[in-house]
Amino acid sequence: MPKGLTTGNLLGFFAKRPSPMPDPASAPLSEFDLIRQFFTRPVHKAALGVGDDCALIDGRPGHQLAISTDMLVSGRHFFPDVPPRALGHKALAVNLSDLAAMGAEPRAFTLALALPEADPAWLAELAAGMLVLADAHGCELIGGDTTKGPLTLSITVFGDVPGRQALRRDAARPGDDIWISGTLGDARLALGDCRGEWLLPEPDFTIIRPRMDTPTPRVALGMALRGIAHAALDISDGLIGDLGHILTRSAVGAIIDVDALPRSEVLGAQPLARQRECVLAGGDDYELCFTAPAGAREAIAGISRQLGLPLTRAGNITPEPGLRLVDRDGNPYAFGGAAFDHFAS
Repeated sequence: MPKGLTTGNLLGFFAKRPSPMPDPASAPLSEFDLIRQFFTRPVHKAALGVGDDCALIDGRPGHQLAISTDMLVSGRHFFPDVPPRALGHKALAVNLSDLAAMGAEPRAFTLALALPEADPAWLAELAAGMLVLADAHGCELIGGDTTKGPLTLSITVFGDVPGRQALRRDAARPGDDIWISGTLGDARLALGDCRGEWLLPEPDFTIIRPRMDTPTPRVALGMALRGIAHAALDISDGLIGDLGHILTRSAVGAIIDVDALPRSEVLGAQPLARQRECVLAGGDDYELCFTAPAGAREAIAGISRQLGLPLTRAGNITPEPGLRLVDRDGNPYAFGGAAFDHFAS
C-alpha cells in the first residue's frame, strides 16, 4: 500500500517531545518506536490522525482544499551539517509558503522521512523546529512514512481557501502592478559565502544566514491578499524564473525595474552586479510575488502596515509577451543569469 499520504508508518513521528528525553545510547529505535516517541500528537482539526492507514480531513462547505508537496534532499537543498532544528523549520516553511502563495489557511500536513540512522537526540531537534512552526500556524501533523535511506524530507500540506478566492498563476492582467514582499537575495548571498564564491564579514553573514536556513512563510499576507491580488506565487527558485511561470500561465509579459527590487542593508552594501544577481536569480527567499490592479495600491499599503511587512511595487504586467528588465534610469538591462533548476543547476 502506498504511504505517501497515509498515516501508515510515519506519523506518531512528530509528537511532542517525550519526557524524559530518550537516551541516545539506548537500544536502537524501531520504526514504530520512532513514530510513537517523536511524532504522535493529538489532532483537533482532522477527523483522524496518526495511527491508521489514512488520515481523514472533513471538507469545509464553500471552501477548496489547497494541497502541495515539497521535498528536501541532503546535499541538494540543504547542507548535510545543517542544525536539525533549522532543517525541521525549513522543511515545513517551504510548504507553508506554497499555501501562502495560494492565499490558503494551513490546516494539516504529512511527513515522509528517510533517515540514514534513527538518532533520538537529532530527531528531537528536528521535530522541535518543525512543530514550533506548525503550532504557530495551526497546522497539524496527521500522517506520513519513514524509512532508512539518504536523508530526505518530503512534506505534503493541506490548506483551506474560500471558493473562487485562490490566488492563481493564471490570473495576471495587463496593467497590473507587480509587488514583492519583504526583501530578496539574502539567502543567495549567504549561500555564496558558504560555497566560497565570496566572503562576507562575520556580522553580515550572521544577520542573513537565517534567511537561508529558516525562511518565513508569508501565510498571513497570502490570506490578506484574497480578493485584492490577481495572481501570486512564492519565490523559491529566483524571481526571473518564478515570475516567468505567472507570465506563461497568464499569457502576458512584464517589465521589472531591477533596481527597485527590495534588498536588505547587507545585500545593498555589496557590489551592484552581485546585488542584481541575488535579487533576480537567487532562490530560497520564499517571499511572495503578486500582481494587483493599480486601484488596489491603497489596500495593499494598508496590508503592509497591518502586517508590519514591506511590500514593494517593482514593475507592471504588459500585454506583450516576455520579461523586460530595466535599470533605475529606464535603460534596458541584459541579465545573463538564470533561475535555479533542479536538473540543470
